[in-house]
Amino acid sequence: MELRKNDIINLNITAMSSEGVGIGRTEDGLAVFVPMTAVGDELSVRILKVKKTLAYGKVEEVITPSSHRITSQCSVSRLCGGCVYNHISYDAELDYKEKRVADAISRIGGIDTKINPIVGAEKPCRYRNKAQIPVGINADGKVTMGFFSRHSHRIVDSMDCLLQPELFLTASKIFRDFLEEKNVSVYNEESHTGLVRHLYLRYGEATDELMICIVINGDKLPFENELADRFTKEIPSVKTIIVNSNKEKTNVITGKKFRTIYGDGFITDELCSLKFLISPQSFYQVNRTQAQRLYGIAQDYACLEGDETLIDLYCGTGTIGLSMARNCKELVGVEIVSKAIEDAKINAKNNGITNARFICGDAKDAAAQLENEGVKPDVVILDPPRKGCDSELIGTVISMRPKRIVYVSCDPATLARDLKLFSELGYKTLEVTPVDMFPHTAHVESVAKLFHYKGDLL
Repeated sequence: MELRKNDIINLNITAMSSEGVGIGRTEDGLAVFVPMTAVGDELSVRILKVKKTLAYGKVEEVITPSSHRITSQCSVSRLCGGCVYNHISYDAELDYKEKRVADAISRIGGIDTKINPIVGAEKPCRYRNKAQIPVGINADGKVTMGFFSRHSHRIVDSMDCLLQPELFLTASKIFRDFLEEKNVSVYNEESHTGLVRHLYLRYGEATDELMICIVINGDKLPFENELADRFTKEIPSVKTIIVNSNKEKTNVITGKKFRTIYGDGFITDELCSLKFLISPQSFYQVNRTQAQRLYGIAQDYACLEGDETLIDLYCGTGTIGLSMARNCKELVGVEIVSKAIEDAKINAKNNGITNARFICGDAKDAAAQLENEGVKPDVVILDPPRKGCDSELIGTVISMRPKRIVYVSCDPATLARDLKLFSELGYKTLEVTPVDMFPHTAHVESVAKLFHYKGDLL
């Protein structure tokens, strides 16, 4: 029977997609993708869209719930779409993610290697140290703050996300009350009018320091000194308050101009026994506790004994490399973002690390530069963006012939693709450890250990 839009069918969920969407199959074998479901669910599903090879639907009724299914503690999880696993147990979520990594390595990479048990979070809620909260006006003319609904710019009104510290809720309430009391205009994305665009918060978990950054479509926020007084009196953790001007018609959250109205314009936090300076533009892992675990695995895989040269490609603000610097002879970090390199240098200085240098440039160009300088790395760390490494970079890394490569990945599919290429060029994947950096979301990180098994480095 041909499936059509608005048909209602019974469906058993038998698998999960990489985006955390349940998959079931019709009697004809057509895959139907249904959000907010779990493997083992028997459902009544309304079909929303039909394509040649698949269809999309939504739950009309849960006929028989999966043993993994639980009641979501978030009132807006279905509307927000950020937490795709709020409705299943955390153990089941970890199992899905571990299988996703193993499947990608085997199916895409064609690699038979050890996949360690996933490193789950001890605290799967309230772990995020960063929030960028859009501000808008609802149909009743009231200020609304929350999160963009998935694949849209419609704000779901909810200032308290269960992934964020309760401190962020306190700051959000103060801010919304201030906007309504002072009748401060709010930005309209379509007309490019109004003033306040976002409330941007960052928190140092180890230091208990809060940064508040207000993004506006202008240069000055009315009554900004009074607002700063409210924040600092009601939240002792406030370390700095910043106004960011973003007058562009863009989806980019912050503009280039930052103006500090309280404090020093930055906060600090501690990670792997090092202190890091965090500005509004700094990259810093949003889950500090899990980041420490991930970096610990990376350090174990690097097998440093003190006399090695370590190259950290895609180094960001230097966090991974600097966490290993005292265990190697020399650290060289590479990053294309100039502000990140500036922060990396400051972080090295602040921690008394003198055996590190940082290069601003594209990873493959910098790797080629180091090769021309005669730098012979013993270990290379790769922490690329979601798209993974391009073949030219991999070729350059191979030509440097490091003894070991530690690959940190945020996407199992591109990791598997790259590990396959490394394997074809002489580097064997010894093992992979998945790490759940972002509980309740579809994301999963992995760390892979590679070693040279061809030529004279055995």
